[in-house]
Amino acid sequence: MSINSDMAALEAILFAMGEPVGLDRLAGAIEKSPEETRTLLEELGGRYDRDGAGIRLLRLEDSYQLTTRKEYYEALIRIAKQPKKPHLTDVMMETLSIIAYKQPVTRSEIETIRGVSCEHAVNRLLEYDLIRELGRLQVPGRPILLGTTDTFLRCFGMETTEDLPQLSTVELEDFKAEAEAELQIQVEV
Repeated sequence: MSINSDMAALEAILFAMGEPVGLDRLAGAIEKSPEETRTLLEELGGRYDRDGAGIRLLRLEDSYQLTTRKEYYEALIRIAKQPKKPHLTDVMMETLSIIAYKQPVTRSEIETIRGVSCEHAVNRLLEYDLIRELGRLQVPGRPILLGTTDTFLRCFGMETTEDLPQLSTVELEDFKAEAEAELQIQVEV
């Protein structure tokens, strides 16, 4: 027997919500009475049970939720333990570039170059193991020195930081002029 569109809609709603949804809300969403909706949910839950699906329909008083069957918890734990591929935003890439080229470098030096706070980007880069603390600068306040890691080198296909692309003197002059122009705009505002 194929699944009808109301049952498919209930399944989609419960999947997307990821939390218990009240029977009245579900009934309103598919424009059926609570009794008709309950019948559809019971049929949907029975289908999961008969087919030996990896999910089941859990009833919590007058709410319903799609959950994983307990016999598959170990597989879920194994996948959850796998590291996620880091997603680097433009801000994080800019911060990482500064660290890669200027290391060892302090947060305040990065912020001076960028002109804005880098705390969030630095924390994420530390979390992704792309940068690490190299020690402390021997000045008052003893700020932390940051540098890249072996993970950084692997991710970007390099053996050493000497493999970083070198900027030509023309590019350096262009970047300096652009930075000075930005500073002028900020000062004038």
